[in-house]
Amino acid sequence: MAAPGRFTWFNSYDVTKPDAEQVLTQAVKDGAQGFGEMKFHVAADGPELRRIYALAGELDVPILVHFQEVDHFPNEGTWSTGYAQTFASVLKAYPKTTFIGHADAFWANLSADYHNEAAIPPAPSSARRHRPLARRSSESVRRRLGQLRNNALSRDPEFTADFLKRHQDKLLFGSDCSCSDGHGAGVSQANNPAAMRLAGKCVARETLGVLKRSASPDVFRKIAWGNVHRRLRIPENA
Repeated sequence: MAAPGRFTWFNSYDVTKPDAEQVLTQAVKDGAQGFGEMKFHVAADGPELRRIYALAGELDVPILVHFQEVDHFPNEGTWSTGYAQTFASVLKAYPKTTFIGHADAFWANLSADYHNEAAIPPAPSSARRHRPLARRSSESVRRRLGQLRNNALSRDPEFTADFLKRHQDKLLFGSDCSCSDGHGAGVSQANNPAAMRLAGKCVARETLGVLKRSASPDVFRKIAWGNVHRRLRIPENA
């Protein structure tokens, strides 16, 4: 790596393998600052991920989990399933663990009307009756973060502005952008029909634009920069 002082990294490993804890522990010893993206065909509250939740708490590193209940394309499969039904109990069970929520099911469940019928609820009004992203289900739940996605931000501008203000200390900018030139070239939205409205666009650029229009400068800085620096203990001048 040409500039090691300018990058940080998380590590992922197949949670179904018996040596997962050993491999992830060694990654942290080697400098990884978190686990993720954890994207496997297992249940969100299943034993495979539960042992990794516990390990993340023990090592005091965040864990980023991909929650997806609907295939993007035939036979893709689903990932970390059962978020809406089970994850409140997971949060209670691992009070020392910092979770970073990510992907379709995490953000679709901002709507209390969502029932795993689509990757992202299409109607703007469906975001109105939101689930309590930042509400602590018990005093033992310490931290719960969300990695912002464009689809979640752009559904309802009025809701988004209020949501960002209320949850400004628990949100992180994240784009899942893989375009090759900053203008949408490459495979940025391949195999994801739910996100095809961003085909040919830089997802990172579009998401930052929505975020900047929807938040005050102070809130924008927290979400785009400050919160992750605070959680990963990165100096502000890094």
